[in-house]
Amino acid sequence: QLQASGGGLVQHGGSLRLSCVVSGRTRTTYSMGWFRQTPGKIREFVAAVTYSGSRTNYADSVRGRFYISRDDAKTTVQLQMNDLKSEDTADYYCALDINDYLSDRAQDYEYWGQGTQVTVSS
Repeated sequence: QLQASGGGLVQHGGSLRLSCVVSGRTRTTYSMGWFRQTPGKIREFVAAVTYSGSRTNYADSVRGRFYISRDDAKTTVQLQMNDLKSEDTADYYCALDINDYLSDRAQDYEYWGQGTQVTVSS
């Protein structure tokens, strides 16, 4: 199970930190990703991190502004979002890939959390 939190309303240029708590998968390795979606659009890749936390992948649109990390216990994945822009407004979803890849494709992730809404005001 994945439980995402941390969304909210923030001003342009501000920061937010999203968290995703993983439960029920304590003996397997898996990568984690964040995706986002706005009404009428397909789910868009944002960032991913391997189980070890040593490798990451970012969408070009967020590279240098967003940072994905996971704790040593491998139970929480965070997405630090800095210098937020209006185009970052979306519902953000965390996802889990049992193959421990850094895929940017939503179909490669087997488990999904509920969305957490991020709204950036101009």
